[in-house]
Parts: sequence; C-alpha cells; structure tokens
Amino acid sequence: MRTPHIGTSRRTLLTLIGASLVAGPLIATQTATAALVGLDDPAKKEIAMKLVSSAENSSLDWKAQYKYIEDIGDGRGYTAGIIGFCSGTHDMLDLVELYTRRKPGNVLARYLPALREVDGSDSHEGLDPGFPADWRRAAQDPAFQQAQNDERDRVYFNPAVRQGRTDGIGVLGQFTYYDAIVMHGDGGDSTSFGSIRRRALARARPPAQGGDEVTYLNAFLDARVWAMKQEEAHSDTSRVDTAQRVFLRNRNLNLDTPLDWKVYGDSFHIG
Repeated sequence: MRTPHIGTSRRTLLTLIGASLVAGPLIATQTATAALVGLDDPAKKEIAMKLVSSAENSSLDWKAQYKYIEDIGDGRGYTAGIIGFCSGTHDMLDLVELYTRRKPGNVLARYLPALREVDGSDSHEGLDPGFPADWRRAAQDPAFQQAQNDERDRVYFNPAVRQGRTDGIGVLGQFTYYDAIVMHGDGGDSTSFGSIRRRALARARPPAQGGDEVTYLNAFLDARVWAMKQEEAHSDTSRVDTAQRVFLRNRNLNLDTPLDWKVYGDSFHIG
C-alpha cells in the first residue's frame, strides 16, 4: 500500500530524512516533522481560511463571516456563512439540520421546510423576509458557529486534504483543492472539483504517480480557470491568477509566510 505523504514529494521526503539521519536522530525527527506538515496543521489551516475569505468576502477576518448572508445573483439562492453555504446547493440545508439536531428550537429551525423546498433552485420562497436577519441572529450563537466549522470541514476541507495527500501534493496543492471544492463543489458536473482534477490528470501526473508537483499543480490551475470561465458569476479568475499562481511561481509549496497576493484587484498580506 502506498504511504500517503504531506507537504512534499515522497522522493524529496526520503532524501530529507536520509540526510538528517547523518546529523543525528533529533534533527532527523525535526526535519521529517516539518516535511509532513499539511494544510490541516492549525497554522496552515488558519492561512487557508484567510485566503478563502479574501476571495469570498474581501477580508482576512474569516470569523467575521459567520453572520454574512446575501444573494449574489449566481443562481444559488442565498449565500451565507464562513464558506458560502447556499440555499440552492444543499449545504445550507445540511448545516441548519445539523444545528437543529444539536440545538432544537433554534431561530433557524422554522425555516427547514422552506430550505428543503428551495434546495436546487435560486428561490427565496418561504425564506423572505425574515431569514437573513435570523441567520445573523443565529451567527451570534457559538453552537451555530461550531456547526459552520464542522460542516466546512466535513464537506470541503477534509475531503480536499485527504485527496491532496493521496495525490502526493503539499500544503499549497491541498489548498488549491480546497478552494476549488469551495467554489465548484464535488458533484458530477463538468465544472465540479472531480471534473477539474480529471482534466488536470489528463495533462500531468501528480507526485504520487511519479510526476512533478509544480507541473501537476499548473495543470490543475489551468483546469480550474477553464471551469471558472464556464460561469459568468465565476469568470473573474484572479483568485487563481494573482493569488494561487503567484505562490506556485514562487515555488512556495508549503505556503510559508510572508504571503502577498491580490484578489479582484485588492491587495492582501499575511506576515
């Protein structure tokens, strides 16, 4: 069984460990640990949350987005919360159901029948006029904040990291997967994350298959840009062109700080 690796190619990891063994067990352990850092490392995950928030909300303050809600006119109904849960794409329904299981009688529970009805559409029927205000009220509840965190991880973050490890890509690569799943979902259509990955695999091999990491990630980002351009609401590709592609050109495969990037013309920095 192939051992999954995180943060660098398997060949590079073995080289690092072997070189470190010459210097002694302690250094070897420290080097191997550094090489094994993935996007789920707490510090890297915080960077990922800020990067996505810069694109989704034009702010690095991702925790301020628990209360965010609006219809952005993309055909997905209301978009809300820290990861853009949508009333038309089932993830908002799953979130409110989870919250209600954990806290029956919450302020959003009465909207569950309407959320089930509008799922798969851009309709607000049964949600207006009170749903946005009640969402913002619920966002003050730590239980709802935790539910958002947990659904983000279950539906988006954890699958991206898991697939990234399987493909042998590091922190940046895992983030490119995560950002793609956030925007496109992981359904069966031609612009979903799975389809984007398949287009990339047709052009380049990931490190787990003996390929070069930078070459593969460029192929993945090319496929991602193609998918974004298929939909008017996502046609601005700056979150790839002036953010992820910048990190890749700099060979910053571990997303080490400082980081400087632009999204929609706005400049951001993490020191």
